[in-house]
Amino acid sequence: MTDDTPQRTRPLRVLAAMSGGVDSAVAAARAAEAGHDVTGVHLALSANPQSFRTGARGCCTIEDSRDARRAADVIGIPFYVWDLADRFREDVVEDFVAEYEAGRTPNPCLRCNEKIKFAALLDKALALGFDAVCTGHYAKVILREDGTRELHRASDMAKDQSYVLGVLDDRQLAHAMFPLGDTLTTKDEIRAEAERRDLAVAKKPDSHDICFIADGDTQGFLADRLGKAEGDIVDEAGNRLGTHEGAFGYTIGQRKGLRIGTPAPDGKPRYVLDISPVTNTVTVGPADSLDVHALRAIKPRWCGAAPTGPGTYTAQLRAHGSETEVRAELVGESLEVSFTEPVRGVAPGQAIVLYDGTRVVGSATIASTVREASAV
Repeated sequence: MTDDTPQRTRPLRVLAAMSGGVDSAVAAARAAEAGHDVTGVHLALSANPQSFRTGARGCCTIEDSRDARRAADVIGIPFYVWDLADRFREDVVEDFVAEYEAGRTPNPCLRCNEKIKFAALLDKALALGFDAVCTGHYAKVILREDGTRELHRASDMAKDQSYVLGVLDDRQLAHAMFPLGDTLTTKDEIRAEAERRDLAVAKKPDSHDICFIADGDTQGFLADRLGKAEGDIVDEAGNRLGTHEGAFGYTIGQRKGLRIGTPAPDGKPRYVLDISPVTNTVTVGPADSLDVHALRAIKPRWCGAAPTGPGTYTAQLRAHGSETEVRAELVGESLEVSFTEPVRGVAPGQAIVLYDGTRVVGSATIASTVREASAV
């Protein structure tokens, strides 16, 4: 195996997705410095682009577009703005709202990578004759001797973003470029590199949370779109403990904001265990009731050939979560997973990403979990 990534095999026509942040600007600069024919593009994804970011939140604003354009000018590459707001609203924002309405907890970053950056954007790029799409994600594409490609974790685990790229398939990996993936530096050093390159975004704050919820108020965002719907908060025995204004405002494992007036008999905190959109009920209980021993996941996507038979892997369940050992097997169109040690806070709608060492095997969407001691 060789560690040559696509950008190192030959000069390519590269479309660099430039968000207006420091990572994507440095990635575009590195691609250009490597000798590729790079064109920058900023994706206009906001339905209200005249708004400006609030602190370090939000993205896709006029401010971001201008920052991306200034970076492209300094790098010396052509720059365009592409309007994908309608596609983003349909495939990411509306999906996000629908998933919460159904009692699930989605990850919009995975959906954006799958549907926007490496689908809508990539398809348009290929149609225009580009060879690859470049982004500022921290992950690596490794080219094997047989010509196939693998997705691997970034060299620096502290910055690794392979989890949100676990939805990419063979075709998408063949046209993906991540110039920051083999960087063993701190974010301060990336900013220092941007400053050396005279990129004005060197000191720009990172965006956080969900990009299309600029103020970070997810519950308020959902309430505006779904309306308030009062329901009961109950314990595991079904006893009513309080009320809520919409089950969609809660996630599995949540501790704060439960608005339960009476303490638990044992005096310990209670957590959200289940969300039922049908009855509009939120069930709470002790922390140990969150222990998940197994799960079933659907809509698997493989970064290469689908695995055959049962296998032992490590799994990641959140974008910034730790790894845990699992046994997994593809049964029909579902991925059946059992955990060596129980894990907590696993919610339907989340993605599970499987790894073989640093290699990303693939991902799937969690459909159900098993909390009793039996395993699938």
